[in-house]
Amino acid sequence: MSVVNLQRPREETPRSAEQTELHPELNRAHVRFIGLGKTYEGREGPVHALQGIDLAIQRGEVFGIIGRSGAGKSSLIRTINRLEQPSSGRVLIDQVDIGEFDENRLVELRRRIGMIFQHFNLMSAKTVWQNVELPLKVAGVPKLQREQKVRELLDLVGLRDKYKAYPAQLSGGQKQRVGIARALVHDPAILLCDEATSALDPETTQSILGLLREINQRLGLTIVLITHEMAVIREICDRVVVLEHGRVVEQGPVWQVFGDPQHEVSRTLLAPLQHVLPAELQERLQARPESSESAVVLRLQLTGSAADEPDLAALFSALGGRVRLLQGGVERIQGHALGQLLLSVSGSSLGAEELRQRAGRWAQQVEVLGYVA
Repeated sequence: MSVVNLQRPREETPRSAEQTELHPELNRAHVRFIGLGKTYEGREGPVHALQGIDLAIQRGEVFGIIGRSGAGKSSLIRTINRLEQPSSGRVLIDQVDIGEFDENRLVELRRRIGMIFQHFNLMSAKTVWQNVELPLKVAGVPKLQREQKVRELLDLVGLRDKYKAYPAQLSGGQKQRVGIARALVHDPAILLCDEATSALDPETTQSILGLLREINQRLGLTIVLITHEMAVIREICDRVVVLEHGRVVEQGPVWQVFGDPQHEVSRTLLAPLQHVLPAELQERLQARPESSESAVVLRLQLTGSAADEPDLAALFSALGGRVRLLQGGVERIQGHALGQLLLSVSGSSLGAEELRQRAGRWAQQVEVLGYVA
């Protein structure tokens, strides 16, 4: 999937929304933010939650928004259905500026945009069926149509046998499935997910992400989700944007951001998923070889820019001597091989720098970490 970078260089004079050039791909964008800003009045003065956000979300993609607490994720996603009114800039849906919508048009807009929440927001005194049916009753949908729709959605989310149950009788994952079914009652074109898996255990998170991906593929929905977990982004998203202090600091296809993060915030968020140098090896590592028998320790980083996984037999042969795989792994994201290999090379006739250069044929980044006896 191609990426359109809408971030202006710092030295360029910002243009108004009316002056913004529309690239053909932007004309097809389902959701577009142009110079978006949001300011709140705080106790100690104005708080800039969003500043100069320029983004395009394409129809049918799963788009992730990630950042640390307070980065502006919730403020951004809530401007899509006008639960937040921007202080500046514009939000376009299907090239229509929603900023001037009156109450009637907002009601219509919000029926086209479903939303699921971290804490489910179910009504405890109503059954699963009644929770899903409620938005249809409020909208005045006839009873037979309501029944057919609720039945279809409960089948879709795998809760047909739970229709009489109350929220207190459900697990966290089942509650979120009810929330998803309820969000889909008006056949929305966009589904917003506000930390939808943060309250769930890892196994349940996987099942909910699988359900969201199935819904995306089956119904053609555009899904916009916010999270603070990179593992969620890796599992389901096509593209990701990283926010910090209300600004976009990085964006791109998931494989690209994961394989070669450019910003410190992105690297920090990815740190829990990275292989760290084992403590016992770190203690033994020396800046210089103690003897001719010392092994060179290399770290090979695969950023995904190569089409295939590295040929380990060819790599080991090229390095010569005795090569050991100390730690590492390779995974595929969106058809790209990403990962890290930690190798020790002993008994080779090659010096450390030459080893590094040789290894560069199979990895995009190679680093000499030091020597071990």
